[in-house]
Amino acid sequence: MNTTEIDHIAIAVIDLDAAIEHYEKLGAKLVHRERVTSDGIDEVLLQIADSYIQLVSPFSESSTVARFLNRRGEGLHHLGLRVPDCAEALRELAQQGFELLDAEPRPGSRGTLVAFVHPHSANGTLIELVQEGPTQTKVNPSQP
Repeated sequence: MNTTEIDHIAIAVIDLDAAIEHYEKLGAKLVHRERVTSDGIDEVLLQIADSYIQLVSPFSESSTVARFLNRRGEGLHHLGLRVPDCAEALRELAQQGFELLDAEPRPGSRGTLVAFVHPHSANGTLIELVQEGPTQTKVNPSQP
């Protein structure tokens, strides 16, 4: 699979605004905020140099992030890896025996296409494949 970079590291949090304030004190800059209705979450991207921390917080108790928080509490939720072609990456991983949570890419935040790889196939870490799309909103550090 052709991974081009780490897109983000996602952290599940209960209080999104308090978490934003916490990471801003560490030098991170809020550059994007969005409600992802299909996933039942609110998310933000905080930039540190050329990397991002994604904070995710559920607004729906049926979301996977709500279930994660109920089981494990706040903390590392997943690792986002940038790929040039999400569908091709899924095909390659399936051929290699990886357990996939998504059979096909689906819309993600910022106009991206995403798909998830089960933690059982990645040493206990949920992996998100992220493909930039033609409708993607570019993150502009000067405009949150």
